Amino acid sequence: MPSPETEPALALAGVSHSYRSRGGTVAALGPLDLEIAAGEFVTVVGPSGCGKSTLLRLVAGFAAPSSGSITASGTPVTGPDPARGYVFQQHRLFPWLTVAGNVGFGLRGLPKAERKARVTELLELTGLGDVGRARPYELSGGMQQRAAIARALAPGPALLLMDEPFAALDAFTRERMQEEVRELWRRAGTTVVFITHSVDEAVYLGTRVLALSGRPGRVVFDRASGLPYEEQPRGGQSFAALREELTEVVRLAASAA
Repeated sequence: MPSPETEPALALAGVSHSYRSRGGTVAALGPLDLEIAAGEFVTVVGPSGCGKSTLLRLVAGFAAPSSGSITASGTPVTGPDPARGYVFQQHRLFPWLTVAGNVGFGLRGLPKAERKARVTELLELTGLGDVGRARPYELSGGMQQRAAIARALAPGPALLLMDEPFAALDAFTRERMQEEVRELWRRAGTTVVFITHSVDEAVYLGTRVLALSGRPGRVVFDRASGLPYEEQPRGGQSFAALREELTEVVRLAASAA
């Protein structure tokens, strides 16, 4: 039997998902066959309604696929697990807790000293070391999302799932958060699956970029970026070429939906 070290961080085999609506059964996603290696930063883009968020919810264990199987590091996904952290579009921080309290919320089973040390480490990692005692409403939108990311990282997940986490931010804050997430990924070494509507964001962040077709979402583009990740300039020729190709893929997927 393969060891956990040789298993893919995430594997989907024949995964599809359907749901009932007033008009009958809707095929939302799949079938999908996909493997993601440990340490990859995979971005997923596609037209509205193609099942990107559905894919992430299935991987998180928030919903079960209609068919097929999902494994994370060789373990079947049967429900939510701290080994898979999740960052939502909205930060969903508890307003009655401090930032430190939010970050440490999932660590309540740890001894107090160990929990405090872990929270302090994450606050420093995400640049929030001086606002641990603040309430979420006292922070900017970007800082709130940093706190949400720190909370998701607190249990030490092997896989971090991010569902359009910067969609509600202004353009300047969004670009700054992209830089910060890239740096966090380098330092934490966590495998990341990142959902986005932005082709630019997908190319800039991903070491590997996927595009889904219109409903039911299937993988129609799967490419390692081929760009030096440490110096992936938005205005560079390789970046522009990949962005142009991916834009066309998404445009065709949307028109065929």
